[in-house]
Amino acid sequence: MKKIIAAAFALAVAFSCNNVKEKARNTINKGGETVGEIATEFTEGVTEGVDRTLDNKIVLSESVKAKGISTGKFYIESDSLGKDNKLVIYIINNKDFSGSLTFKVIDKKGIEFGRQQLVINNKAGAAGYHDVVFDPRTNIEVKSTIQIE
Repeated sequence: MKKIIAAAFALAVAFSCNNVKEKARNTINKGGETVGEIATEFTEGVTEGVDRTLDNKIVLSESVKAKGISTGKFYIESDSLGKDNKLVIYIINNKDFSGSLTFKVIDKKGIEFGRQQLVINNKAGAAGYHDVVFDPRTNIEVKSTIQIE
């Protein structure tokens, strides 16, 4: 009888340990999922905040538009010194175009502080990313406007 009671007790302990392990594992997994969700939401929030804070815009002159040029996405990259002086821009050619475009960086007060030319030779329907690297002293600031002429 003692052996049966001892065996039943050992079985109950083993079952409860497995049950506790399973509950602990589920709790840890749920906690990990929650942390992952929070980290993702935080990262997305920071990224959106930076995008809104920079709030730079591209403005095409009427003559550039008449040449069949439009733009898609763009972003600003830093050089090795940490200056934000590189514009990466997606340019779309709706008409054949061979020539140069002038890019001017204007601060939020309307003062020009960077200018660079980009030579393009594309057929109608071509599109792609182009790098426009300004002088190393140009640091494209928050809320700058980049005019394309």
